[in-house]
Amino acid sequence: MLAGADRVEGCLFGNGERTGNVDLVTVAMNMYTQGVSPNLDFSDLTSISEIVHRCNKIPIPPRAPYGGELVVSAFSGSHQDAIKKGFAIQNKKQAQGETRWRIPYLPLDPKDIGRDYEAVIRVNSQSGKGGAAWVIMRSLGLDVPRPMQVDFSNTLQKNADALGRELKSEEITKLFKETYNYNNNEHIYVTLLNYEVKKLNPERRALVGQVEINDKVVNIEGYGNGPISSLVDALSNLLNVKLSVQNYSEHSLGSGSATQAASFINLSYIKDNNNYATSNMWGVGVSEDTGDASIKAVFATVNNIIHSGDVLLAE
Repeated sequence: MLAGADRVEGCLFGNGERTGNVDLVTVAMNMYTQGVSPNLDFSDLTSISEIVHRCNKIPIPPRAPYGGELVVSAFSGSHQDAIKKGFAIQNKKQAQGETRWRIPYLPLDPKDIGRDYEAVIRVNSQSGKGGAAWVIMRSLGLDVPRPMQVDFSNTLQKNADALGRELKSEEITKLFKETYNYNNNEHIYVTLLNYEVKKLNPERRALVGQVEINDKVVNIEGYGNGPISSLVDALSNLLNVKLSVQNYSEHSLGSGSATQAASFINLSYIKDNNNYATSNMWGVGVSEDTGDASIKAVFATVNNIIHSGDVLLAE
């Protein structure tokens, strides 16, 4: 073709001889990805593949170029991480008016061949943390911090091993919500009723408030260098266990008047007073107010710790 051919003889997916066994799908889509329109519509390539398979009684290999079931799928953790970062950069460039498609390992937009983005990243027991983070970003809008990605990846791998298959996007999202008590009303043991933060000096704060435990109102009090550290100290006193903030991050969700804040917090604690064995857990909170999001994240984590059985509520 580069030498000047004006006609190509072949057949769909290379299954034929009388017209030549050149794969017309591959030739046409190679032209398309190089910016040359073949004047053919491949927006429903999945249906075309199914018809060819049914008529020829010859299966199309899963990794066949463009038409294979897994052609736009990535299982490798490093590939998934690169694709996730590529989409993030692509979104920024599109906001600036650039329309050129440039994503690692994806020579074309999956939508151009009738695929959705759910098919791009597949998560199984061998997948890395990037794939799950991408799914959570697309489903919940949460940009999960890297240490939390590692923690969630371990949970995913255990579940995928137990099931003996890859996990679907909705399963990953559900597992994330359950694991980190995100909008989960099933594991609520301590609920904040009200609080007030007082400034004692430029570097010292005091928090007083009330929580509800087993339908009882309990007063709490704690001290720290800010609202979060003061709240964590108050909950440490309440539960009679030393809680410490190991990691904290936040980011905005949405834009304009609909913007919300997402907060992620990791708390460490001693789960065995006999040998001082420590553990840690993550939690996430979302609210229109940054402070409220942080508080929701703290309580999500604390309720998770209580649910694990490592810390018991006083009778």
